Amino acid sequence: MRIIVHTGKGGVGKTSISAATALRCAEMGLKTIVLSTDTAHSLGDSLEKEIGPEPTEIYPNLWAQEVDARYSMDKYWGLFQKYMVALFSRQGVEDVVAEEVTILPGLEEGAHLLWINRYVNEDQFDVLIVDAAPTAETLRLLSLPDVTRWWFERILTLTRGMSKIIRPISKLMRRGDSVPDEDAWAQVQTLFDTLDKVRVMLTDPELSSIRLVVNPEKMVIKETQRTYTYLNLYGYATDAILCNRIIPAEVTDPYFTMWKANQQTNIAFIGEAFGELPLLKAPLFGNEVGGLDALRLLGNELYGDRNPADKMFDGRTHTIESNGDGSFVLIVPLPFANKDDMDLYRSRDELTLRVGPYRRNIVLPYALWDLEIGDARFEESTLRIQFIKDERVQKQRAR
Repeated sequence: MRIIVHTGKGGVGKTSISAATALRCAEMGLKTIVLSTDTAHSLGDSLEKEIGPEPTEIYPNLWAQEVDARYSMDKYWGLFQKYMVALFSRQGVEDVVAEEVTILPGLEEGAHLLWINRYVNEDQFDVLIVDAAPTAETLRLLSLPDVTRWWFERILTLTRGMSKIIRPISKLMRRGDSVPDEDAWAQVQTLFDTLDKVRVMLTDPELSSIRLVVNPEKMVIKETQRTYTYLNLYGYATDAILCNRIIPAEVTDPYFTMWKANQQTNIAFIGEAFGELPLLKAPLFGNEVGGLDALRLLGNELYGDRNPADKMFDGRTHTIESNGDGSFVLIVPLPFANKDDMDLYRSRDELTLRVGPYRRNIVLPYALWDLEIGDARFEESTLRIQFIKDERVQKQRAR
C-alpha cells in the first residue's frame, strides 16, 4: 500500500490535485481511496459526487470519503469522555460545555489519522490519497502523536494513579460512576497507541510520501519552504513539489505578459528552494476543474507517463537533528560539491547556501531562530551545520 498526503497553502488546488491523482491511480488498475481531512470539505464538489463520512465507491477502483471528526471521536474517545462529562456535570458545568472541554486540543483533527490506521491494517486498498488541510493545520496534525504522547505519559498517567485511590472512596460516597474505570483507560491507551502507529506509518518513506502543492507565487513558495523544513524536523519524507496553475505558453494576450514572466522567475526559485526534489507542473485551465473529465485532464498534465503511486524521490534534501541539549544539527547532503566552492549566509530565519553558480535557500524553523552557528563542516559529501545557544544572549535574557 502507498499513502500520499497532499498539503500546501490554502487555495493552491490541493483538493483538485488529490482527486485527479486518485482518479489516475484508479484508472491504472489500483484500488484507491481519497480521504479529505480538511474541515472545510470540498472533495465531493471537486469530484461532483455525493460522498460522506464513510467510504463511497464513485467510480471503478475509486472510493472517496470526507471524514466526520465527531463520529471518529465518539468511537475512539467516547467511553473516557463519558466519565469526564459526568464528573464536570456533577460540579455544575453544563453538559454541552463539559463535552467540549473534555476533548484534548487537536484531538478532533487527530481523528483523521485513525482512519489511515484502519485502512492500512485492513489492507483493502492499494493507494490512499489524503487531501490534507492547509499547511498550518497539517503540521499540527502530523505533530499530534508527539504532543499527545507527552500529554498521556505526564498527565493521564498521574491522573490514572490517583483514580485508583479515589475510586474506592468515591464508591463509598456513591460517586464512583464519575471516576474512569479500567475500560475507559484502556480506550485512552488504545487511542494514543494508534496515533503512535500512524506516526510510524507516515514517517516510513517506503509506505508514505508527503507532496507539497504550490502556485508559482513568491509568498506561497516561502510558506511551503517552511512547511518542508518542519516536515524534515518531524521526520516526514517529501518526495515531490506539485506546481499548479501555470499560465500556458500559448497564452499570448499582453495582459498576461508580466504575470507569465513573474511565474517563470518563481518556478526557477522553486528549484533553488527545494533542491533535487522532483517538480511536477500543471497549467492554469480556462475553466474550473471539477468532474471526472476535467480531473482526468489535470492528472494527465501533471503526471504524463508517471504512476502517481511510485515513490518519486529517494532521500531528503536536508534534515534537522536535535542533540538533546538545546542544540541542533542541520544536515545537507551535497554530492559532488567542492568545499572550496561553497559559501554560507545566514539571516535569523533563513540560510542561504551557494555551491558554485547554484544557490539554495533553507527556511529555518522557529527553534533555530535564536541559536548561533557554532560550527559548519563538510565531510563525506555532507554539510553539517551546528546550531548552539549564544551564552551572551541567554545571560541578557536572564537579567
